[in-house]
Amino acid sequence: MNTNTVDESGIRAGRKEWIGLAVLALPTLLLSLDMSVLYLALPHLSADLAPSSSQMLWIMDIYGFMVAGFLITMGTLGDRIGRRRLLLAGATAFSAASVLAAYSNSAEMLIATRTLMGIAGATLMPSTLALISNMFKNPRQRGTAIAVWISCFMGGTAIGPVVGGVMLEWFWWGSVFLLGVPVMLLLLVTGPALLPEFRDETAGRLDLASVGLSLATILPIIYGLKELAKDGGAAMPFLTIGVGVAFGAVFVRRQLRLSDPLLDLRLFANRTFTTALGTMLVGAFFMGGMFLFISQYLQLVNGLSPLGAGLWLVPPAIGMIAGSMLAPALAQRVGTWQVIGGGMLVTAAGFAILTQVSAAGGPGLLVIGMALATVGLGPGAALVTDIVVGSAPPEKAGSASSMSETSGEFGIATGVAVLGSLGTALYRGRVDVPDGTPAEVAEATRDALAGAVATADELPADMAGPLLDSAREAFTGGLNMVAGMGGAAIAVFGVAVLVFSRRQRAVAQQETADDGQPTDDLQALEPVCAVET
Repeated sequence: MNTNTVDESGIRAGRKEWIGLAVLALPTLLLSLDMSVLYLALPHLSADLAPSSSQMLWIMDIYGFMVAGFLITMGTLGDRIGRRRLLLAGATAFSAASVLAAYSNSAEMLIATRTLMGIAGATLMPSTLALISNMFKNPRQRGTAIAVWISCFMGGTAIGPVVGGVMLEWFWWGSVFLLGVPVMLLLLVTGPALLPEFRDETAGRLDLASVGLSLATILPIIYGLKELAKDGGAAMPFLTIGVGVAFGAVFVRRQLRLSDPLLDLRLFANRTFTTALGTMLVGAFFMGGMFLFISQYLQLVNGLSPLGAGLWLVPPAIGMIAGSMLAPALAQRVGTWQVIGGGMLVTAAGFAILTQVSAAGGPGLLVIGMALATVGLGPGAALVTDIVVGSAPPEKAGSASSMSETSGEFGIATGVAVLGSLGTALYRGRVDVPDGTPAEVAEATRDALAGAVATADELPADMAGPLLDSAREAFTGGLNMVAGMGGAAIAVFGVAVLVFSRRQRAVAQQETADDGQPTDDLQALEPVCAVET
């Protein structure tokens, strides 16, 4: 029986669609969980597979590289061949690659299987988000569905360290890769019955040259940004980023000349669409950078285990989930952009609290500041995603979804690189190595806090104590400074969003006065559907 109904806002989803949302939300949760559980498994797989330091870096990074690199391609491919078909194919490939990763017997095999997992994972995010836009036509229901989707993604990040810690207590390191297999099998069984199929019947062939150029743009830039965070001002990361930018220029030029481009850049002509992506980029930039500091602070300054640090990070993740779930109701009461801008001011207040964190104190103040920051950003994450997906024409939903996800990936990678490099520079300028410290220990201490903690055991207690105190104070000072700068920037951006919302509301009111028709809050913001496709 069709439980859908029709009202003034469009077709309302019924029971089938909400059950389908649950089917889509679980893979999203597990995809984000897979990004966080590996860090706990690293010591165990290192003992088993004995990877080199270079191989260890690739084991950690290759999954994220592939997800980021293939998001645009997979989002557009889903528009062409069918979003449900791509989702189910990706789930099959992800399950197979996960099993292979779990039973890898060499570092090379694990890197290869993680590569396959990343490529398959890139099909899941834009496909699930685009299908949500097809299943929930009613704007209010779509906002709630996307809030649930965002919450599941954040929930996976939060429970990853906890679940990973429990798995590693009882099973071998490969078990963490098997968590998603049952869920992906559930998706394969229920997906054909619960999920609709949609594809753009007018789309042309996939331009393989554009696919190659997109990979040549995204992968070098993200790789360079990650290396910049590790190596500081080394020349190679800048060169790698420059190569990616050069390919990006060629990619953009090709897209503007194609009648059926891989990425429809005309979507960026819409100011609301561009503002929404920019808001997502800014939020991801600062939160990605701050989580880099927070995780190190909890483990290297407070001395917590990875599992203990993960447990302390649960409250901020819950704050993000709560903010995301409250977003649709708040937007209906006070307006979408008002909630986004106001939330950014709340986040700035949370960052202000982080400026008061000390090396001698416990994690309490830090967790309060991060919880406040995530509560503020949660509504923006849900609403901005809704704006991007809801404003795009149906045939471009996959492409718009991939742009939303890519914006977040770039924001996180850039935040880790820029803020990580800034924090490293501040640390090196503040750390004071006591006289008489052996040269190799002094060099490791001046390089990073992790080096100080790793080498302090080589010193007598009367030297190790002052060395660690100095290093931890220097690191915490860098965290305070970055938090202050981030809070100021987010506050400025939040005020700008509020000013933007007032102007857009004035335009909407004028249009209503001209034609006598009420205008929905999101529809008033120049729906991108008006752009010719």
